[in-house]
Amino acid sequence: MFSDELEKISWEKTTEAIYSKTEADVLRALGKSHCDVDDFMALISPAAEKYLEPMARLSRKYTEERFGKTISMFIPLYLTNSCTNSCVYCGFHISNPMARTILTAEEIENEYKAIKKLAPFENLLIVTGENPAKAGVPYLAKALDLAKPYFSNLKIEVMPLKTEEYAELVKHGMNGVICFQETYHKERYKIYHPRGMKSKFEWRVNGFDRMGQAGVHSIGMGVLIGLEDWRTDVTMMAYHLRYLQKHYWKTKYSVNFPRMRPAENEGFQPNVIMSDKELAQVTFAMRIFDHDVDISYSTREPAYIRDHMASLGVTTMSAESKTEPGGYYTYPQALEQFHISDDRTAAEVEKALKAVGREPVWKDWDASFDHVSHIRPAAVHG
Repeated sequence: MFSDELEKISWEKTTEAIYSKTEADVLRALGKSHCDVDDFMALISPAAEKYLEPMARLSRKYTEERFGKTISMFIPLYLTNSCTNSCVYCGFHISNPMARTILTAEEIENEYKAIKKLAPFENLLIVTGENPAKAGVPYLAKALDLAKPYFSNLKIEVMPLKTEEYAELVKHGMNGVICFQETYHKERYKIYHPRGMKSKFEWRVNGFDRMGQAGVHSIGMGVLIGLEDWRTDVTMMAYHLRYLQKHYWKTKYSVNFPRMRPAENEGFQPNVIMSDKELAQVTFAMRIFDHDVDISYSTREPAYIRDHMASLGVTTMSAESKTEPGGYYTYPQALEQFHISDDRTAAEVEKALKAVGREPVWKDWDASFDHVSHIRPAAVHG
């Protein structure tokens, strides 16, 4: 399990290593065709800030070699904001005074129909708060069954599950799982997640192993930018990615760098602010580090950044997202988990992407890139 590997990696020493990187380390990393985690640390270090232009060119080159000029489009659907956790930064916090909703089967299907009217979406991400008693595996299985007539590619972003539960949902059409570790800093993790199932660090970080053991086709990872030093956190994620690729090599992987945005419990302020330039830097670094990983930007990010980065490393984007349960049809005025930045319609996003030379692909989240995967299999790494 990755928790055992993580015990061997010092947060403090990793942080020190990142900030001690020199320009020579950066140039050495840029000159390599395949980078290791140490090279990744150089590319995200302050020493690399003056090399963003060559990093951007290299990122574009590797992206187009592997993915062509396609951007895979998806849309999230929140089924419930009911949650038993106490994450201090989240709008779904159990103590946050807000109306709680769990969509019924009829309401779920109405949401699917409403989404299909927005754009020809085939890639759906089903999202829930963490309430296994009321929105557990049977509820998710039903939602997946209802989705199959409308969407060809189904992923979930829910509470971490047991291996056999992931395997059960695969039988109901689930193609992928997205889970954010939030932070890999084990001690600080407890501060942000004081109560609820999410407070169990090992259970969450080892959830990715359980996905791999269950044969999940696609696994998405991410850290929440704003909790701890982003450079150290994304380095830990890079270690985690390499570990998963080694152990579950048939699986495809994606990464995300969500920057913290205001939630309904406005009291929590980010401890760390990542600038737009730093977001670009970590995106370029990740693409240079791993030519095959899918890099996703959500509507958390503003339109101008998404449009700019679409040709420089990003390969997946959401569009016209609603982060409140039933936000497309049933409860359009419900409380959100977080506020989005890019509120353009799907058609407007498509037009903007085409204007920068990208080709939005609406179906088959992962297989949409297969026609340009001649370089090497998606998960073959040294």
